[in-house]
Amino acid sequence: MTHSNIWRAIDKIALKMGMSCSGLARACGMDATAFNKSKRISKYGKLHWPSFSTISKIANVANLSPEEFGKFMRQK
Repeated sequence: MTHSNIWRAIDKIALKMGMSCSGLARACGMDATAFNKSKRISKYGKLHWPSFSTISKIANVANLSPEEFGKFMRQK
Protein backbone atom coordinates (compact mmCIF):
# COMPACT_ATOMS: atom_id res chain seq x y z
CA MET A 1 0.00 0.00 0.00
CA THR A 2 1.51 3.27 -1.08
CA HIS A 3 0.44 6.89 -0.98
CA SER A 4 0.13 7.01 -4.76
CA ASN A 5 -1.86 3.74 -4.91
CA ILE A 6 -4.45 5.05 -2.46
CA TRP A 7 -4.89 8.37 -4.24
CA ARG A 8 -4.98 6.65 -7.64
CA ALA A 9 -7.75 4.39 -6.30
CA ILE A 10 -9.72 7.42 -5.14
CA ASP A 11 -9.33 9.03 -8.57
CA LYS A 12 -10.49 5.82 -10.29
CA ILE A 13 -13.48 5.43 -7.99
CA ALA A 14 -14.57 9.00 -8.72
CA LEU A 15 -14.20 8.34 -12.46
CA LYS A 16 -16.14 5.06 -12.20
CA MET A 17 -18.96 6.94 -10.50
CA GLY A 18 -18.95 9.63 -13.20
CA MET A 19 -17.71 12.26 -10.76
CA SER A 20 -14.75 14.50 -10.32
CA CYS A 21 -12.72 14.15 -7.14
CA SER A 22 -14.53 17.25 -5.89
CA GLY A 23 -17.88 15.63 -6.56
CA LEU A 24 -16.81 12.49 -4.71
CA ALA A 25 -15.65 14.55 -1.74
CA ARG A 26 -19.01 16.35 -1.63
CA ALA A 27 -20.88 13.03 -1.90
CA CYS A 28 -18.87 11.89 1.14
CA GLY A 29 -20.01 14.95 3.08
CA MET A 30 -16.60 16.56 2.90
CA ASP A 31 -15.29 19.87 1.61
CA ALA A 32 -15.15 19.85 -2.19
CA THR A 33 -11.39 20.49 -2.11
CA ALA A 34 -10.58 17.58 0.22
CA PHE A 35 -9.33 15.31 -2.59
CA ASN A 36 -7.59 17.97 -4.70
CA LYS A 37 -4.24 16.87 -6.05
CA SER A 38 -2.68 20.01 -4.61
CA LYS A 39 -3.60 18.83 -1.10
CA ARG A 40 -2.07 15.38 -1.38
CA ILE A 41 1.43 16.63 -0.65
CA SER A 42 2.10 19.64 1.59
CA LYS A 43 4.13 22.59 0.41
CA TYR A 44 6.92 21.15 2.58
CA GLY A 45 6.80 17.81 0.79
CA LYS A 46 4.98 15.87 3.51
CA LEU A 47 2.60 13.26 2.14
CA HIS A 48 -1.04 13.67 3.16
CA TRP A 49 -2.60 10.25 3.63
CA PRO A 50 -6.39 9.93 3.69
CA SER A 51 -7.64 8.69 7.04
CA PHE A 52 -9.38 5.38 7.52
CA SER A 53 -12.56 7.37 8.14
CA THR A 54 -12.20 9.06 4.75
CA ILE A 55 -11.55 5.77 2.97
CA SER A 56 -14.58 4.30 4.72
CA LYS A 57 -16.76 7.21 3.55
CA ILE A 58 -15.56 6.72 -0.03
CA ALA A 59 -16.25 2.98 0.11
CA ASN A 60 -19.73 3.58 1.52
CA VAL A 61 -20.64 6.20 -1.09
CA ALA A 62 -19.29 3.99 -3.88
CA ASN A 63 -20.90 0.87 -2.35
CA LEU A 64 -17.53 -0.92 -2.23
CA SER A 65 -16.33 -3.60 0.14
CA PRO A 66 -12.82 -3.25 1.59
CA GLU A 67 -11.69 -5.93 -0.86
CA GLU A 68 -13.11 -3.99 -3.81
CA PHE A 69 -11.38 -0.81 -2.63
CA GLY A 70 -8.17 -2.87 -2.49
CA LYS A 71 -8.67 -3.95 -6.09
CA PHE A 72 -8.76 -0.31 -7.13
CA MET A 73 -5.49 0.25 -5.27
CA ARG A 74 -3.81 -2.62 -7.09
CA GLN A 75 -4.87 -1.44 -10.56
CA LYS A 76 -2.28 0.44 -12.57
